[in-house]
Amino acid sequence: MKAPGPMLELERVETYRGPAQILRSISLTVGAGEAVCLVGRNGAGKTTTIDTIMGLLPARSGVVRFKGQEVTRVAAHERARMGIGYAPEDCGIFPDLSVEENFQITAWIGTGRVPRDAAAEQRIFGIFPEVKAFLTRRGLHLSGGQKKMVAITRALTLSPAVLLLDEPFEGLAPVVVTRFIEAVRAIKALGVAVLIAESHVQNAGRIADRLYAIDRGEIIFAGRPGELTGNAEVMKTLHG
Repeated sequence: MKAPGPMLELERVETYRGPAQILRSISLTVGAGEAVCLVGRNGAGKTTTIDTIMGLLPARSGVVRFKGQEVTRVAAHERARMGIGYAPEDCGIFPDLSVEENFQITAWIGTGRVPRDAAAEQRIFGIFPEVKAFLTRRGLHLSGGQKKMVAITRALTLSPAVLLLDEPFEGLAPVVVTRFIEAVRAIKALGVAVLIAESHVQNAGRIADRLYAIDRGEIIFAGRPGELTGNAEVMKTLHG
């Protein structure tokens, strides 16, 4: 029997922001139920990689595949419906809407309906039950950590097969980072593959099955967390 291919695959992808080339022949894979971290300094190309996978930026060349199907030219909202979830670095919460209304908009866009059944409720709030306490609060009045919880929970409303998290631990106190790492492990336990853009190697090493290191738009390392921390040259690059 042929082994299943990767859940998500980038093959020699090149992406520009305006006239500037950001990604240079990026190749990476994320397997089913796997947590993979893309680590690099600010400006290395992490967010551009996530945006290219989501379809928010077009790949100038190369191929993006999801479940073996090429999606390089598929619109972002269609990728979301296909099963690619996304929680952006800025969280993207509508400030004047309640948390519940933020969820309803996502459900309506994704499925054309708002009502949720009991199984959906468990899936949505099983990772961050804390969110139930502020469902009626407007996005404007959420703390940074709460916004990140809502962004991740909202991404789970569409039952993604792959979840893209852009800097989910940024700006969080160490104890809160630990809570979010536990949440990512719980998401993995649901069978969801996770790709995390992360600036700090230490945080990445706590959650990743595999790591890719990116610098100036190029992948400079691929391997296990222990292999990265033992590579003095790559660690020096990551720490500037």
